[in-house]
Amino acid sequence: MDKRFWICGLTVSMTGLVLGFLVHGVALRTDYLALAHLFRPQPDATAKAGWIVLAYVSLGLAMTWLYRWLPQPQRSKRWHGARFGLAIALVSFVPWHLLAHAGQPFPLSLTLKQIVFDVISMQLLGLLLAWLQPHRRALAEAPE
Repeated sequence: MDKRFWICGLTVSMTGLVLGFLVHGVALRTDYLALAHLFRPQPDATAKAGWIVLAYVSLGLAMTWLYRWLPQPQRSKRWHGARFGLAIALVSFVPWHLLAHAGQPFPLSLTLKQIVFDVISMQLLGLLLAWLQPHRRALAEAPE
């Protein structure tokens, strides 16, 4: 794991954390407040915030690691990044929200909002990875 991996991975992690806050802390706040009795009390949730940071660090580093394993795109880097983000969402967030809906009394409307917002977030992270180009070994390539 070289310096570029760590920079890309931590950048994706921080961006994912911000997107997660915008989705789950802002856009879905009203939906969650209506179901407050199903969640931890605020002081307990705040005390566990470190686990959220760890989750997003894990997500960012894993996405960067997996993206580096893919062959470099031959055509559109943007399309490549968006498809990668969609694939990540389809193997993580989509099944997770569907399982949570099956096991918890969340309304279908909330589950669908979570899925849509998290798929968009993962595609944005995929686009960020495509822009960061973690395949490239040097942090700054010399101009030709």
